[in-house]
Amino acid sequence: MRATKLFTPLVLRGVELPNRVLISPMSQYSAIDGLVQDWHRFHTAGLARGGPGCAMIEVAAVTRDGRGTPGDLGIWSDDQIPGLAQLAQIMNTHGVVPAIQIGHAGRKASTGRPWEGNRPLALSSAELSWETTGASPLPVQEGWPAPRALTTDEVSGLVESFRAATTRAVSAGYRLVEIHAAHGYLLHSFLSPLTNKRQDQYGGSLENRMRFPLLVAAAVRDALPADIPLSVRISAVDGIEGGWELADSVVLSRELRALGVDLIDCSSGGIQAPATVGRGPLAVKRGPGFQVPFAQAVKQEAGIATIAVGLIVDPEQAEAILTKDKADLVAIGREALHNPNWPLHARLALQADPDYSAWPEQYGWWLKRRPRILLE
Repeated sequence: MRATKLFTPLVLRGVELPNRVLISPMSQYSAIDGLVQDWHRFHTAGLARGGPGCAMIEVAAVTRDGRGTPGDLGIWSDDQIPGLAQLAQIMNTHGVVPAIQIGHAGRKASTGRPWEGNRPLALSSAELSWETTGASPLPVQEGWPAPRALTTDEVSGLVESFRAATTRAVSAGYRLVEIHAAHGYLLHSFLSPLTNKRQDQYGGSLENRMRFPLLVAAAVRDALPADIPLSVRISAVDGIEGGWELADSVVLSRELRALGVDLIDCSSGGIQAPATVGRGPLAVKRGPGFQVPFAQAVKQEAGIATIAVGLIVDPEQAEAILTKDKADLVAIGREALHNPNWPLHARLALQADPDYSAWPEQYGWWLKRRPRILLE
């Protein structure tokens, strides 16, 4: 049996992750009024059986109007706690640390599901749409409706919405919470100079643009028990001239660390298009591990643990990211949809589990004997 970094535990505050594989939050667009449905339970069970150290539930909206689509999960009401608790319990049953991402879609709210066009509902189903808000009244793209700029009182109210959502997440049994501040959603729209044209204390300088996200992080940290870690997902770069840059992410990450944030989840893009897609010469080009350099830079320059994400598909690739100290966790997304047992197969590929002992015994007993049977 080979020793690997990928399958060694990681301790964050009072929580021990049994290995360094994290399942990224992937929206299923299947909720009804923000409530968990059977699909979420089946989906979560499949991913948990695959053996990750931690699995993160898709983003749950902190307000009803903060949903990206009508099918987004919610965490704005106590009525949503029981369903979310069921998902956390499924993960606990399989020895997986349950995590949840909370957020607000901002000017990207009120859109159709991806397979329904991913377009503003106001343009196709006006009766189903709702008002969108953001840092400034700038639409996501040409042809999209402009959001309404939030008032300072509304900003303060949303800080409290994040706080209340955190309390619900803890009540539901989650042992790691992540704030979504990436991909052009509300908090990112305050950070980026491309979308924040405010003239008040929340706009202008980098310090002012960071103010709202930092207030949210402080409120969430305050609502969390001391032993539960806090992560923040950021778009490390906008990939557009004049936008948010990696140096800004380092500054932000230092401020977040000072507030008690434990992890920075390093994604990119999304300010004027889908996540990780930009335009022009600064656009982030996709390729295997294309966002790993962001996680490495933030880890080294801000002195905080990071999550690497983005086309990490190969076990040896994941192991190298960790052994070369480029990140502390690797996040698997669509690869886990393609192969929910990716962590278990990675153990085999890295010779970290040659006898299938990490597999559920209902599977492992048979699979251990399978090679011999195939030779008969």
